[in-house]
Amino acid sequence: MTEDITPDILTEEAIENARKIFAGPINFLKSAPSLKYLPDMDAPEVAFAGRSNVGKSSLLNALTGRNSLARTSNTPGRTQELNFFDVGTEPLLFRLVDMPGYGFAKAPKDVVLRWRFLINDFLRGRTVLKRTLVLVDSRHGIKDVDRDVMKMLDEAAVSYRIVLTKADKIKDTELADVLAKTIAEARTRPAAHPDVIATSSDTGEGIAELRALVIEAVS
Repeated sequence: MTEDITPDILTEEAIENARKIFAGPINFLKSAPSLKYLPDMDAPEVAFAGRSNVGKSSLLNALTGRNSLARTSNTPGRTQELNFFDVGTEPLLFRLVDMPGYGFAKAPKDVVLRWRFLINDFLRGRTVLKRTLVLVDSRHGIKDVDRDVMKMLDEAAVSYRIVLTKADKIKDTELADVLAKTIAEARTRPAAHPDVIATSSDTGEGIAELRALVIEAVS
């Protein structure tokens, strides 16, 4: 389910082109527990941000058509590093970045603080970062921890798009309500795209469209 996404972005041709790109080589590059381990800025990047257990790894796997490209877990906070994935080989087309989940209160305070600094410093200082996808659980909508990250992105002028996850877990009427509220809030944010896409890693809803939007971001 999408709303107000420019038609020339989501044409059949664009969706098919994105499918072919994501069906090609995609390889894990490295994990970066701190900024000094980041890869060279030699390719555009799209980062996936979201609260712990929002479904980032599952969405990455669905997006790329791989079952285990990104590790998934029912334990919030499993991803504790920035994980980089190369899309394409020669030439390297772009990179996907799986970021540590935020807002996991049960983690040790020093770990939470380290994650926050890593996320903030990465998002603010990565000149090749073309788009951040802020993932929001459809069942809960935007939370204050999401707003904190969105505020930081707004202040740093980092372009981002809100993506609803787990759209299959709620009724259509409830999803429509969450979608409308999310769109309304996105339109108040200076760095946010005013359109929102709802996705499901289990049913595939919105996945083909999201692929096309990723390609549009790095093109």
